[in-house]
Amino acid sequence: MTFRLDFEAADLTQDAYLGGKLALWQPRRGYRAGVDPVLLAAAVPARTGQSVLELGCGVGAAILCLGARVTGLSLTGVELSKAHAALARRNGAGALEVIPADIADLPQELRQRQFDHVIANPPYFDRDASKPSAEPLREVAHGEALPLETWVRVAAKRLKPGGMVHVIHRTERLHQLIRALPADLGSIEVLPIVSRSGRAPERIILRAKKNGRGAFKLHAPLVMHKGDRHQSDAGEDYTPLARAVLREGAALAF
Repeated sequence: MTFRLDFEAADLTQDAYLGGKLALWQPRRGYRAGVDPVLLAAAVPARTGQSVLELGCGVGAAILCLGARVTGLSLTGVELSKAHAALARRNGAGALEVIPADIADLPQELRQRQFDHVIANPPYFDRDASKPSAEPLREVAHGEALPLETWVRVAAKRLKPGGMVHVIHRTERLHQLIRALPADLGSIEVLPIVSRSGRAPERIILRAKKNGRGAFKLHAPLVMHKGDRHQSDAGEDYTPLARAVLREGAALAF
C-alpha cells in the first residue's frame, strides 16, 4: 500500500482533547482519533520518570493524552505512515520521539531499548472476515495488516521486567488477543467498555504484566453514557466517570 508523505494545510484540522488541555493536528479525511485512544491513555498507571512506547501511534493521540495527564514521562511512538508520524512529531512539540517504522521490523536502536509501559490500539478488523475501506488512510487504521500475535509479541519484547502492556480492542476479538499473548505476559486484567448500562460491551482494554503471575481479573464495565438509551441531541450525556476521563484527563483505575 502507498502512503502519503505529507498533508496540505487544507487537509488538516486541529482538534481539542481533554477539555482543551491537548490540541492535535489530524487529517480532515480518513481515520480521526476518537475516544478510544483517550480511554487507552487513561488506563495506564504511569508515574513521573517512567518510559512509554506506543506501537502504531498515528498522530499521537493516546500517548500525548497520557503525557498530558502524567508529567515527566519519556514518550516514544512508532508509526508506519510517514505523514502521520510527521503530524505526531508536530503534535508532540518536542515532547514525543517519533520513529517512522513498521512494528514488525523495528530499527536496531529501538530493539535495544525497553520501556516501563507499552500501549497499542491495533487495527480492529480482520480483513479475512470483513471488507476493506475504500479510503486508504482509514483502511490503514482499521484493517488488520499484521496479526495480533505480532503486536503483542513486539510489545512484550520492548517491556522491562514488571512493565505493563495496555491494548484497546473490540470485544469479539478478546479471545484472539488473550490467545496471542506470549508466555511472559501474565497478571491479565480486562476492563469492558459499554455504551450504556445493560448493553453488551463493544470495546475492552486489556492489561498484562511482564513476568506477572497474578490471577486473571475481569472488571466491572466502564459505562460511557447515562440512561439506557439516547434521549436528546442537546449536550453530552456522559457518565461522571467517562466525562472526567474524556474532558478532564482523569485516570481510569482498573
